[in-house]
Amino acid sequence: MTTFAIDTDNTITAYAAGDAIPEEQARFASEKELAKLAATWPTDRLVEVWNSFAGARPFGDLKAVKKFTDRKTAVARIWKAVQALTPTPAPQAAPAAPKKAKATKEAKPKGDATGPKGAREGSKKATVLEMLHRPEGATLADIMTATGWQAHSVRGFISGGLGKKMGITVESLKTAQGARAYRINA
Repeated sequence: MTTFAIDTDNTITAYAAGDAIPEEQARFASEKELAKLAATWPTDRLVEVWNSFAGARPFGDLKAVKKFTDRKTAVARIWKAVQALTPTPAPQAAPAAPKKAKATKEAKPKGDATGPKGAREGSKKATVLEMLHRPEGATLADIMTATGWQAHSVRGFISGGLGKKMGITVESLKTAQGARAYRINA
């Protein structure tokens, strides 16, 4: 922790922990301690302390003042300014090497998306794709029987699972008996 000391000439010096501070200098390590110390000072001394910073390095952007609106404002501004005197900490050791990234699986090349290879073997998706590749296609009832799905699930699968997700164009047609059938043109 940095401790600051101010001498009778209003020179503020920053001391690192463990540094020897001359006895005749007043010390403070926080804004609260500075306020307590400055409570007995005349307001002119606060202006003199501030103006000793104005234009000096590392306070080049500070402007001199004629007076402060109140003691609290003066102490706050002085405390903020003396933070520039805080000694920079010694450089730390280099950070540890970053962790290695986890190995990722290589992408498997997909087979023909319109054939049974676009689906896991034995899955309902593969079953439906095989049925739709037949020249006569498959009726809604045939697909419902093979998968155990309800009619709305079959229609949703054909529209969303095959049409939108896989980009397969599924043709809808009527059989000679008037039933709805679906097929994929190869």
